[in-house]
Amino acid sequence: MSSKNRRLLVAITARPSYSRIRPAIEALRDSSDISVQLVCSGSALLDRYGRVVDLIRDDGFDVAEEIYTFIEGNEPMNMALTTANTIQHTASALRRLSPNWVMTIADRYETMGTAVAAAYMGIPLIHVQGGEITGNIDEKVRHAVTKLADVHLVSTHLSGQRLHRMGESPSSVHVTGCPSIDLAREAMHIPLERVQAAINEYGVGTHLDLRHDFIVALIHPETDSYDQSYARMQTTLEVLADVGMQTLVFWPNVDAGSDAISKAIRVFRESGRFANFHYIKNLEGHIFLRLLHQARCLIGNSSVGIRESAYIGTPVVNLGDRQFGRERGSNVLSASWRREEIREAIRQQLSAGRYPCSTLYGDGLAGQRIAEIVCSLSRAPVKNKRFHEA
Repeated sequence: MSSKNRRLLVAITARPSYSRIRPAIEALRDSSDISVQLVCSGSALLDRYGRVVDLIRDDGFDVAEEIYTFIEGNEPMNMALTTANTIQHTASALRRLSPNWVMTIADRYETMGTAVAAAYMGIPLIHVQGGEITGNIDEKVRHAVTKLADVHLVSTHLSGQRLHRMGESPSSVHVTGCPSIDLAREAMHIPLERVQAAINEYGVGTHLDLRHDFIVALIHPETDSYDQSYARMQTTLEVLADVGMQTLVFWPNVDAGSDAISKAIRVFRESGRFANFHYIKNLEGHIFLRLLHQARCLIGNSSVGIRESAYIGTPVVNLGDRQFGRERGSNVLSASWRREEIREAIRQQLSAGRYPCSTLYGDGLAGQRIAEIVCSLSRAPVKNKRFHEA
């Protein structure tokens, strides 16, 4: 076969997984060595999360298959059922598409489903963003995927060292930086008028004027305490209302507790008592990061506050334990879900101004490094992985 007939299947399961891998698949698309197959599943196909698969096609990528795996519900059982669904449907897709390699990203339950299917199908697995420490179920999933994976593309040197201690061969671990930092580097050149147009088109609520000060709120549920999601979101919104600054609220991702957060947002919005709030489901990755660069502060518990915001220097108030233990820059101030603690952290970050650029998670060139590593992989990889004794 010609070198171009080497096929890499990339599993896109949610809006974060696409934004994190997009620079790499752009670089691979231009390669003469690898044919990229995108398979979309999970919340990437859901309208209420912005149907990321449509953004992928708008960016000029071909989607080989859409596989419907998401099981509706607001409890941990639904994550388990979606994982099982992902294993089943991904295995069928792998048999139809017959890739040489499979790539999966980060630490979500859909990532676990992809990894299990690839491992049992005997297809070598590339894992992006292994070795990091976080809160909730995410850390268990991330490390489990590491043990199923054959090649590791990690964001930081410390993450790589952790994989060595987990018995991964040093030759399989590559420190590339996080490809989402590539998007942040590119996003800085976007005119603010373009961001304003996107906000006007896709959002609802009070008009948000990006020329004036504003805050961005992005909160996901903590899966080990998902039953508190409604109260936590309600408290955060009330604190933001007291601050009185323009605020842009994003919908959460799909996890146990996400329905409760969405309900809290709807109740708050429909009460009609709070001015200065704008609400939006999803934005294209570059537009979103340019928005964050303009914001006075990001409030929430998304990894974008830890990764991309460190690079672009946006002040962040990180709430709760979802990002517990993750390496972070000086731009992040952590707070519990207590009302007064949230209020004080916001006050401090609004007074801080912008932070210097941090390259902790990369220099904005990870996509090209990942593409070069994938193109260099052997045509006949060793499938019988062994524990590497340090």
